[in-house]
Amino acid sequence: MERKVYLYDTTLRDGTQGEGISLSVEDKIKIALRLDQFGIDFIEGGWPGSNPKDMAFFERIREVPLKHAKITAFGSTCRPHVAAAEDDNLRALIESGVKAAAIFGKSWDMHVTDALKTTLEENLRMVGDSVSFLKSQGLTTLFLAEHFFDGYKANSAYAMQVLQAAEQAGADWIVLCDTNGGSLPTEIYDIVKAVLKNLHVPLGIHPHNDSGVAVANVLAAVQAGATQVQGTINGIGERCGNVNLISVVPNLQLKLGYSCVSSEQLQQLTQLSRYVAEIANMTLPNNQPFVGNSAFAHKGGIHVSAVLRDPKTYEHIEPEEIGNKRRVLVSELAGQSNLQAKMEELGIDLSLERAEAREIIKTIKEREFQGYQYEGAEASLTLMLLEASGKLKNLFSLDSFKILMEKSASHAITSEATVKIHVNTEVVHTAADGNGPVNALDNAMRKALEVYYPCISKMHLTDYKVRVLDENGATAAKVRVLIESACDGEKWSTVGVSTNVIEASWEALADSIRYLLWKEGCEEAKNLVASEARVGILNH
Repeated sequence: MERKVYLYDTTLRDGTQGEGISLSVEDKIKIALRLDQFGIDFIEGGWPGSNPKDMAFFERIREVPLKHAKITAFGSTCRPHVAAAEDDNLRALIESGVKAAAIFGKSWDMHVTDALKTTLEENLRMVGDSVSFLKSQGLTTLFLAEHFFDGYKANSAYAMQVLQAAEQAGADWIVLCDTNGGSLPTEIYDIVKAVLKNLHVPLGIHPHNDSGVAVANVLAAVQAGATQVQGTINGIGERCGNVNLISVVPNLQLKLGYSCVSSEQLQQLTQLSRYVAEIANMTLPNNQPFVGNSAFAHKGGIHVSAVLRDPKTYEHIEPEEIGNKRRVLVSELAGQSNLQAKMEELGIDLSLERAEAREIIKTIKEREFQGYQYEGAEASLTLMLLEASGKLKNLFSLDSFKILMEKSASHAITSEATVKIHVNTEVVHTAADGNGPVNALDNAMRKALEVYYPCISKMHLTDYKVRVLDENGATAAKVRVLIESACDGEKWSTVGVSTNVIEASWEALADSIRYLLWKEGCEEAKNLVASEARVGILNH
């Protein structure tokens, strides 16, 4: 029988303490709904009474019907020499309207005497009185033993007394916190084992990632007997962050056989990770375990050949189990297997024995030598393959563009772009302003094309990167421009290379629109006849 591990998410409280992370009330509501849909058991909404935003969240969330999760309010034990029933912090937890509350208390004797400036006996009173008061109000009560592992290593007898005070007062859960994130997996395992010999209440684990082993610490704690994990989506949080639930859940469920969420909910993992990142306005690392864009990306020809025969050769799980997908990259390291996989993905029937296929591989390698990078710009690669196979229609082409920039001592710099573009049998001539030359060029191109292809209006640029390829060339160096575009939740990247950053930007911008038109398959594009003379692949 699978053993259940309960998930406690603190993205909305502990996660927002991370540098650069800020969530509005609406943001927190949206994330809470997705967490509930994913199967999170406890969602910590914030600290009532600490700020107006958290109070507004608790008021709003009462009106939101959740299917599974318990909204939980966070706070601390009562203050020294103040009865729990008279403590404003604890009363704010009650007034928030939640059914579950998590309070932290000191379990390290040094913190009691040096930080709280009280006695060890008074701290035990504070813990017991606070838990007992919350339980008397009908709340599911979780006691978070702050700095527990450091406290246990310094004075194990007192640290255990703190836990026993919470248990005797009726705590539903006791959560052991590695607040400074300095403990190692072997220490976590041994201490959790020791604690369980003296307690009967279920245990949770709340580790921080300051030593880079928070996920390993969770796995050790659960294997030692903990049945609740507290963490955040994508590991956001103060300093080096909290433990990343996105890595914890598949490790527990797929590797160790514990039950966290249903298999259908587990397939939402990648989308949950990316959704929270989007709301929090953060960029996910491509190499993030399990859900990163590169987590199941294969580049080396030998690797790809093996993966196509049996994915287990280079994949530790099936990517579909957690909602990700396999990607085959085509680059200067690519062999025939990479190209074959990519063409099959695009539905291109082109035998690798044909001269065209060999020419494509040669071209890719030559262009990467020139500075192009297709594993980071798959949309441009897709266009290249479609063009070579005769499946890409020449929907528009550049006649010319001019850019005018003006700067005076008393006014900010202005940019204006003028473009001439061939669309079908017409030449469109238009101009547009922008806050820079690339923005002006983008605006002018859109202005010229949106009349023919309205779907372009839905597309927006989400990232723009310039990389100098030859630093010895100084201002005359060749540059690579990578552009990321998005439309209806889907993102794609395109590339341009030139010694002129504007020309490189034009190439990447034009590819981003060409890719959208191919992907959308809009009626305007279908009605246009493919060019009789395709642009040669080397001139793409």
